[in-house]
Amino acid sequence: MLALKRIVTVAVMVYLLLALLFILAPAVRSSVMGMGSGLSVLEQERQFFYVMFVIGAVVMALQLITENLDSTLLRRTVNQNEGKINELKAKLYDHQQRGTTPAVPGSRTIDGRIAEPAIPATRPLENRPVDPLPQPTFPQNDPSLSNTPPADRPPLA
Repeated sequence: MLALKRIVTVAVMVYLLLALLFILAPAVRSSVMGMGSGLSVLEQERQFFYVMFVIGAVVMALQLITENLDSTLLRRTVNQNEGKINELKAKLYDHQQRGTTPAVPGSRTIDGRIAEPAIPATRPLENRPVDPLPQPTFPQNDPSLSNTPPADRPPLA
């Protein structure tokens, strides 16, 4: 399809260059018109421009058809590729969902906190493992911080 599109584009460019040559150079136009039948100069010129118009219309229609066909084929290819991407994403998501395990006690989360399961009521709180990471120096319930619970934030005025 790409080769056909290039051939048609080159044909359109050649036609446009020849049309400009015939319009802007009367000597070339009269020599090309003189190759025709033994009509008067006015009839030869009329027939010459009629033939140029028909050739131009055919070449432009061919250009329009190939561009639309190429665009349609490219859109179809993009849609197929997007479908394949979505299928692969779904498979990856399913694989990740099957591969995840519950948090192991003592394992760290992304932000460095220790993930602990729900503490039963009978377990004393004093036996918690010590967190070796340094604690932040700012207070966690500061209203200006984004991680403050909404109830602690002052109302916006």
